[in-house]
Amino acid sequence: MLLLAGCASYSGIFPAALRFNERTLADKSVPYANWPSENWWQELQDPVLTKLIEQALADNPGLQAAAARLRRATAIAGETESALAPQIEASLSSTRERFSERGLIPPPYAGTTHNINDLQLAGQWELDFFGKNREALRSALGEVRASEAEQQAARQLLATNVARSYYNLARLLAQHELAETRQRQRLDLAGLVERRVKAGIDTRVELEAAQGVIPENARDIAALDEQVALARHALAALIGKTPEAADDLAPKLPAIAPLAVPKTLPADLLGHRADIVASRWRVEAAGHGMASTKAMFYPNINLRAFTGFSAIGFDQWLDSGSRQPGIGLAISLPIFDAGRLRNLYRISAANVDAAVAGYNGTLLEALRDVADQLSILHSLDIQMERQQATLASAERSYGLALQRYQADISDRLTVLNVETGLIAQRRAAVDLQGRWIDSRIRLINALGGGFAETAPSPADKN
Repeated sequence: MLLLAGCASYSGIFPAALRFNERTLADKSVPYANWPSENWWQELQDPVLTKLIEQALADNPGLQAAAARLRRATAIAGETESALAPQIEASLSSTRERFSERGLIPPPYAGTTHNINDLQLAGQWELDFFGKNREALRSALGEVRASEAEQQAARQLLATNVARSYYNLARLLAQHELAETRQRQRLDLAGLVERRVKAGIDTRVELEAAQGVIPENARDIAALDEQVALARHALAALIGKTPEAADDLAPKLPAIAPLAVPKTLPADLLGHRADIVASRWRVEAAGHGMASTKAMFYPNINLRAFTGFSAIGFDQWLDSGSRQPGIGLAISLPIFDAGRLRNLYRISAANVDAAVAGYNGTLLEALRDVADQLSILHSLDIQMERQQATLASAERSYGLALQRYQADISDRLTVLNVETGLIAQRRAAVDLQGRWIDSRIRLINALGGGFAETAPSPADKN
């Protein structure tokens, strides 16, 4: 094979990056069922959220751009595939010309003016003995598969962002409601302390302390108003609408339910991550691209055939005597090109290295992402269990204080002070609930969101 490559040689050029074996990085002892499902958001049983995600998948500009990239990759693959088939073209020309008296044209045409007419049908077929065009097609098809997977990754990321923004808005609205409750409670407390000061029971110190938290809480409400507005604008942008489109949304945080997820990394994680599948196809495409470039060092063989009519003048142009058929074989071999082919091959090797490095980085990031979300959910389960106990204690304390007040054993001030602690615990519980649903959605995204590869993956073919 090296002898066929002439003076131009690809020796000494090869990729340097090593691809991780993803199957050795996951815990194969852990079974992994079909979770999450493809339309995982429907399991949250929120019709409004489902409608918003469907709108986003239909109207989001980023997703439309991903679809355009897929169409572009498909068109490039079609154009590349055409090189494997014979090419046929027709040509027609008519040129009026004066023939030189001292040129190649002999008398009686020398020194006269005539029309030179040509009608030709020509065909050409590049015989792909060394696989240059076949490898180029495989590379282009790999790019198509990668674009398909990237489109699915974009869909999954968009659905994830819509769900996260939706429940972030729900958390902020719940916090806003509690902040307003706290403000009303603070106003009641300040009014009570003011009456106690007038009665000589409390001093101005207690009054200033009670009144000082009112503007502070009003500031917090204003900050929450801002965050709610920004959350609505972000959600509207995700679904491809103008900022006011989400003004009427009033989502609620879902109830916390146990998740049947593995405690360690699942063995078939990679089949559920569209970005990893896309990276695998990029590596595959780069490898075929390098093989196509390598074939350029070998002879290029073209078979050409043509037929037609050629004549001087119109009167005998289409006569049988004007027929001009022919067939030929052309072989070209690179001898000296000032290093052009070697540099092209170096570029191909660098493309493989870049694709492998991108795959390795995507794989490690995916594994870290899953591990992070599993750790966060495990920690949140513990935190919420402790918070529920704390909240239950605060509710019991408030109930007892209210009973004592109603029985004239304690005063209203005690009830309001205990209620302050109860509201604080409810706010902490809302934050934990919001973090839990957010982490659950992020885990769904980390596990691929139910993505399943339709084409056989490069790893499965090896």
